[in-house]
Amino acid sequence: MPEKTIIPVGPYHPLQEEPELFKLYCDGEIVTDIEWETGYNHRGIEKINESKTFEQVFFVVERICGICSTSHPFAYANAMEEIAHVTVPDRAKYIRSIVGELERIHSHLLWVGLAGHFIGYNTVFMWAWKYREPVLDLFEIITGNRNSYAMFKIGGVRRDIEEKDFSTILTILDGLKPKAEMLMNAVIDDPVIHMRTKGKGILTRQDIIDFCAVGPTARASGVDIDIRRDDPYAAYPLVNWKVIVAAEGDIFAKAVVRFLEIFESISIIEQCIEKMRKEKPGDIEVKVKNIPEGDGSGRAEAPRGEVFHYVKSDGSNAPVRHKIRAPSYVNVATFKKSCVGQTITDATLALAAVDPCYCCTERMASVYDARTRNKILDGTGLIRMSQEQTRLIQGRKSKVEGQRSKVEGRRSKVEGRRSKE
Repeated sequence: MPEKTIIPVGPYHPLQEEPELFKLYCDGEIVTDIEWETGYNHRGIEKINESKTFEQVFFVVERICGICSTSHPFAYANAMEEIAHVTVPDRAKYIRSIVGELERIHSHLLWVGLAGHFIGYNTVFMWAWKYREPVLDLFEIITGNRNSYAMFKIGGVRRDIEEKDFSTILTILDGLKPKAEMLMNAVIDDPVIHMRTKGKGILTRQDIIDFCAVGPTARASGVDIDIRRDDPYAAYPLVNWKVIVAAEGDIFAKAVVRFLEIFESISIIEQCIEKMRKEKPGDIEVKVKNIPEGDGSGRAEAPRGEVFHYVKSDGSNAPVRHKIRAPSYVNVATFKKSCVGQTITDATLALAAVDPCYCCTERMASVYDARTRNKILDGTGLIRMSQEQTRLIQGRKSKVEGQRSKVEGRRSKVEGRRSKE
């Protein structure tokens, strides 16, 4: 049997905005298998957060992904508010949802532009990114920043949206609707785009379930999931909107889902502003002085799908453990199904179709000696080390609790003697 050709895509490639390596095993032009190598962007953010205060963590997790720079603070805030047993004021919920949906709009427009660029339709790329600019202007009006908005805090938000800015937001969104519709129609009606995307990179409903895929990747294959509805948070249960689902599971369906979600996001923002106008200006945060001991989990629906944050607190002002799972971490794995059987050119489009964020997926897989290049630890060894460290911490904790109970026992004895005297 002749050897198969290996075509590397990455770690640096025009198709990818970030370094990641995909090895396409090909028989002629057909991809028969794919391997994925990660680790080029590992920054150790989960470990870094253990040395930051709970408040500082917001600014760190914003930088996990520049495009989804409010999704991680959203999930982290939800986790922290579960630990602190905090109910966020309605006005803060509306502001959080407005920022989250603006991010969804700009992320989807960014993806549509890049998709056009990958296919060779640079007009689509220029249109989409031109229409995205006013959305970034809105971020600057609301938060002061085009990216990394620094809006969230435990118990609410840092800044209010002023009454005078409501009309500006609505005017810009009104102007975006016909442009987004024109762009959607131009993409959906183009026969060349149909040829490049319809029936390509298909993920079945069962594939989505097997790989635990999320977001538009899952919804384009008929899996009706959305954290905003299924585990309600912020203002999403206070407004009317619908989850966009398609059945085909191909690249074209993923584009349709994202386009239609843009219009749902605009509707959500308009409803939030309408409710804020009707209600009297209120508090935008609940003051939280101390974080108790405990753990919490927070979820949020990022533009790419579910973001999950787990935080453990020991009663101090910093997390003992912070676990993060971004949507790309599960969505990227679907390439095993969507790329196999495709031609090389279609496989590269399928790689981009899930809108992967590689810096979100980074995990350390192995540890090597920098001088000898000998492997010190692999993934299994790292897990074993983590488990041993957890047992060590638990042992120390039980020892401290034992000593504390002894001290309390002695104290009660002393107090008993004093009462007798």
